[in-house]
This record gives sequence, structure tokens and C-alpha cells, in this order.
Amino acid sequence: MKIVFKLKNIFLFFWLIYSALMVSAQETADSSKLTLDRIFSGEFREDYFGKYKWYGDGDFYTLLERLDSVKGGMDIVKYETKSGKGEILVNAKSLIPEGQEKPIGISSYYWSDDQSKLLLFTNTERVWRANTRGDYWVFDMKTQKLNQLGAQLPGSSLMFAKFTHDGKKAAYVSKHNIYMQDIESGTITQLTFDGTEDIINGTFDWAYEEELSCRDGFRWSKDGRFIAFWQLDASDIKDFLLIDNTDSLYSFTIPVQYPKAGELPSSAKVGYIDTETRNIAWIDIPGDPRNNYLPRMQWIGDTHQLLIQQLNRLQNENKLWLYDISTGELINFYTEKDEAWVDVDFPDITQGNWEMPVVPFLSNNRDFIWISEQDGWRHLYKKSIAGTDNEIKLTRGNYDIASFYGIDEKNGYVYFNASPDNSTQRYLYRVNLDGSGDLTRITPDNKPGLNRYDISPNMRYAVESSSSLTRTKTVDLISLPKYKVVRNLVTNEDYRRQMSSIDLGIAEFFKVITKDGIEMDGFMIKPPDFDPSKKYPVLFDLYGEPWGQTAVDSWGNLWHHMMAQQGYIVMTMDNRGTPCLKGREWRKSIYKKVGVLNSLDQAMATEEILKWDFIDPDRIAVWGWSGGGSMTLNLMFRYPDIYSTGMAVAAVSDLRYYDNIYQERYTGIPQESQEAYEEGSPINYAENLEGNLLIVHGTADDNVHYQNCEALLVELIKNNKQFDVMPYPNCSHGIYEIPGATLHLFTLLTNYLHKHVEAGGK
Repeated sequence: MKIVFKLKNIFLFFWLIYSALMVSAQETADSSKLTLDRIFSGEFREDYFGKYKWYGDGDFYTLLERLDSVKGGMDIVKYETKSGKGEILVNAKSLIPEGQEKPIGISSYYWSDDQSKLLLFTNTERVWRANTRGDYWVFDMKTQKLNQLGAQLPGSSLMFAKFTHDGKKAAYVSKHNIYMQDIESGTITQLTFDGTEDIINGTFDWAYEEELSCRDGFRWSKDGRFIAFWQLDASDIKDFLLIDNTDSLYSFTIPVQYPKAGELPSSAKVGYIDTETRNIAWIDIPGDPRNNYLPRMQWIGDTHQLLIQQLNRLQNENKLWLYDISTGELINFYTEKDEAWVDVDFPDITQGNWEMPVVPFLSNNRDFIWISEQDGWRHLYKKSIAGTDNEIKLTRGNYDIASFYGIDEKNGYVYFNASPDNSTQRYLYRVNLDGSGDLTRITPDNKPGLNRYDISPNMRYAVESSSSLTRTKTVDLISLPKYKVVRNLVTNEDYRRQMSSIDLGIAEFFKVITKDGIEMDGFMIKPPDFDPSKKYPVLFDLYGEPWGQTAVDSWGNLWHHMMAQQGYIVMTMDNRGTPCLKGREWRKSIYKKVGVLNSLDQAMATEEILKWDFIDPDRIAVWGWSGGGSMTLNLMFRYPDIYSTGMAVAAVSDLRYYDNIYQERYTGIPQESQEAYEEGSPINYAENLEGNLLIVHGTADDNVHYQNCEALLVELIKNNKQFDVMPYPNCSHGIYEIPGATLHLFTLLTNYLHKHVEAGGK
């Protein structure tokens, strides 16, 4: 019995060891695999360099941090840029309003030019895409007093508050009217009185915001004497009604002023307020205000001169007007033209924000930097409001600049992002301000991929964000003009360690040349156990319209890596018409061919890919969101012999259903380009559907209306085409308003792909 007992114990001992090893091995194996729950649970969190602001000229910066803060509050910490030495500048305890127990929750903050006052934005509410409405508080650094701006006005109604240069006054918008407030006395002065839902002062309507990056609609002059502002008249813009069926016993509608393609836009005008006399003067810019846009307006330095840009309805002519308040003289000193369209806000992957760009002037208030494609490439020019005689072309050659960063007058440089040799990447470059010398790359060779920069006002430092398709993001503080890493701000070591334990598959770039001779960039993620002797299914993730480039060398999408783990090759490619750095002809060849040229390029490129030995031509799927959803529909309907399964999210099915500014820019005005709209709309080819199609749309999408989905369903039903559809009630374009909606959506996509496209190599 003792021997048997001992044998049992020994057996049990080894069984426990074996079980533990098996569990450990299983856990190790599982830890290398991605799942939807892991991806969307928050397990993988990248660090980021928080809500920082350059402080003064850039020798310091401030950050929101929890150091000595009370519960629920954030301290504002000041750091010396060079040394990294920090100190609490504003303690959260100082930001507790009188009679309250908790400090203000800071959504954003702004310093006065002399850093004597701090403007805090809180209790924010969403307007269209962003939370641009809320409450503002002013904290006086000297007196340590905290006061609310516009306290007598409705709560969370203030927009775009900003100080005068001397910090003595602030102005803001509430309920479509502009107000001015004296900081010391608190006296509020209403400056406009005609603001309504239709007469919009100091901000913009839906279309101006979405398509022209116009949100903040007023500007202080440097001396605080004048406020220049926009007024939009949207009284003739029709409301598109979003229907809410779930938030009350009876359904109700939500009106959105939305000018569809072919409809006249809001009329816009620019005026200025004399803050001493309260008088408003309007600038009489020639042209029908219902057939022109005013997308940009700014004061020139410390003068009383305004630079106003006027874009015609076709958006192929941009007039630059100079207006002098002292003389009342209005001069059109320069006009940019293009046979297709003129960009006032160049789409580029390095932008990273929705701020309205301004024309950068030199300190002489005469010369400025201008971006133009007039020679077929996107180049920088130094121009003058005095005329074209002093024009200098600063960048030269067969390459594009991607985005402009700033002027260093002291050292005679202009900084910008570009990548002359590889359109999938971005690097910091500079040229001499006088036009002499050669192009100089600043980003070092050890940071291949996508690099973004935020340069300090004194041009001595920059925050550099860098990543590649195979390298997680880092954020460094660098010095200029000689590149040197001053300090690592974000290393993402923990995240990188997590990613090193994940079997992410094989990510690599490729080029494909279509039978028409078009060379397209792309990248693919192969399964971790990829076997070149087998044939694999492909999932294309596409966009393909003029506002997005997808084949970029930056850290990417974990869902794509998960799908690669599950046996799919995930690919993306950029067709003609996308904002690649390949010249004007590449980008603008899509004019009046949206839906046609881009889908043709993708289909022809796919035909070449089908010739690769490891691709299974019978298992080709495509998916995309917004413009990518439209691309998915076009490929499924126009090329059913290539694509067997498609998943279209928030797609435009009929080009007439989208807004006038975007669609008319790339397709012309429908009344003049009816054929282009008919040929470009996927709904007109729905009868050709042969494969599996999943249609996904938010019913409260104020961008691409649910109308696009329902109209497409009608057309498919009429033609007896079977399909799957998933509406997300009361969700907008991003489909996130319902708790768990994002996880649900990607679970849906994953399951749909597995159901209709067998995974793995064969």
C-alpha cells in the first residue's frame, strides 16, 4: 500500500509539473496571438506626448500632468526645453472655482502672448466633428484669480475664445454672435446682434468646416483695435433630416444644414468690427457670394491689412485679395488657377489636425511663402503682396513638398516635409530662404518611415513623431538648425515589448505596374507562417479618393495584423487621384473621374497581383470606410470577376448625395457634369453584383447620409441581388456612439470575412 501510495504521489507530482508546463506553453502561445477582445480592451496602449504647448518663443513648454494635483485635476507643468527641468506652474488646486470642490476639467488650454494669463476650455460639447463648444475660464498668473468668461451666457455655449495680444481682452462666439469681454472688469460687450441658426457670425456651417477646415471664424488685429470675422448666410440651405427612432417613445428628426452637390452653398462675407466704436464694416469683394467661397482670411502681421482668399464655385481659381482698412482699398494681387481644382488646404498624411492654415508672412509684412503646383509639382515660392517681380522659387525639381512647417528668418531657412525618393515616407527638409543652395534633409537616416514635426516659434526646437510599418512610434525633442536629439519624450518601450511578443506577420512594401503602365505603391502583411508554395486569400483595405493615402510607412492597424495571423494576406494600394507625392498629374488625373479611374487602377493592379504564385484568385476580398466604402462598392459592381467579397462601411453610393464643396471640387457641378456623376456613382452599377456584399452604415451619419445606404438597398432589391446589411442606430460617420459599437463592428467584419473567404494557405 505504501509503495502504491508513493507511486501515486510521484505520478501526481509529474502530472502537475506536466500540466503546469502545458498551461504555461499554452499561455505563451496564446500571448503571441491577437484577438478582437485584446485589441479593443485597452491591453495595447501606446504612450503619447500629452497636451503640451510651446511656452513663449519655445525655450519652454508646458504639459498637463498629475503631479501634486487634487483628485480629478491636472497640474500644468513648465519644462525648460533644453534641460528638461520642470516645475509646477499652475497647481490644480488653483483651478477650483469658488464654491466648488473639484478643479476645472481641462479639455484644452491657451496662453496669452505674454504668458500672464491662461485660458481654459472645459465642459465641451460636440458641434460637428469636434467638441468646439463649451465654457472658458481665465486664470491670472499674477493675482492667481480664476474667472469664467461669459458667465451670464448659456452654459457650454462659448466657442473659440481668444485673448488680445496684450491679454487685456478676450472675444468669443455664443449662439452665432460675437462678444468681447474686458478681463479685469469682466464687462461683456455684444458686438453682433443678428446671429441665428441661419446667420452665422464668427464660425461656420457644416460644409465649410468639413471640407475647408473652417471652424474658428474671427481674428483679433495685433493691436486689439479690430476684429475681422466671417458671416455666413445659410438661410437657403436645405436641412437634411436625421431620424432618431430609439431615444424616445416617438421618433424625432435632427436637422442638419447640408448643401448637396449641385445645390448653392451658403453665401459668405467678411467684415471687421471697430472695438472702440462697435461699428461693423463689410468688405465688398466682387463676385456672387452664392457662387464663391471665402475659405481663408487673416491679418498681415501687426498691420491693419487683411489677406482674403476667394475660391470660385468650381474651385479652380483662387484669388488673393489685399484689403487696407485705413484706405478702404481692395486689390486682387495674385490669382492661382488650375484646369482641375486648386487646393487651399493640401491634403497630406502629416497634417494631423483640422486647424485652418494661414499664409506665412516674413517680418517685413510684405513677402510670404506660397505653395503651388504651377510647374506640375507642389513647390514652395516666396511671393510678395507688392507684385510678382520679386517672386522666388524656393524648391525645384521633380518632387513634391508634403506640408509646410515654418520660416527661420534668423538663419535664412524654410522648413517643410517631403520625400523626393519615396512617396510612402515623410522627412524634414529645409531650403534657403533666398532661393540659393540645395535641398537639405534634416531627418537622420536611422528614422525611416513617417516623420511629423511641430517646430517651436523661435525655430530652435521641434517635437518629432516617428514610426514606420515595422517600428512603433517614438517622440523626440530635437534641436535645430543642426539636428540633435535633445531628449526622448516617448519611447513606447512597454508597447514595443508587447509588440515583440506578438507574432505580427511579415509586413513589406511592394510596387505594381498595371497594364496601362501605372506604377502603384502598396504594402502587404503576410501570415506569420507564410509558405510561398501555397496560395493565400487577400483582404484589400482601400480608400482611393483625393483625401487619403493608405500605403504609408507608419505603424499600422492591429486588426490587420490579426487577420494576417488568421491566414489572410492584408494589402493596400494607392491609385491615381490619391494625395501621393507623385506630381500634379498623378493627383488630378481623377478630375471628373471619381469612381471610374480610381477603381480601374485598383482592378488593374489586382489583376497583376493575381499573377503572383502565392495569391489565390478565387479568394479576393475588399473592404473600406467612407471613400473606401465607395471604392468597395465600385470594385464589387464593376469588376465582379475579380472580387468575390466586399465589406463597405459608410459608403457614398450616389455622388449627388454628398456635399457640394467636396464633390464639386473633384467632379464638377452636376448640372454641368451630369455624365461624370452618373458614371462615378456605384449605385448605377449595382445590377452587376455577383459576390458577397456586406453594407454597414450609421443611421445618424451627418457626413455620408444613411440615405446612401437605403438608396443602394432599393437598387439591389430591384435587381434581385442578395446582400447583407448592418445599420447602427443613431451612430455617426465614425460608428462609435453606442457602447461597444467598435468591437461589434469589427467582430461583424471578421466573422463575415471568415464566413465567405476561407482563411489560410492551400
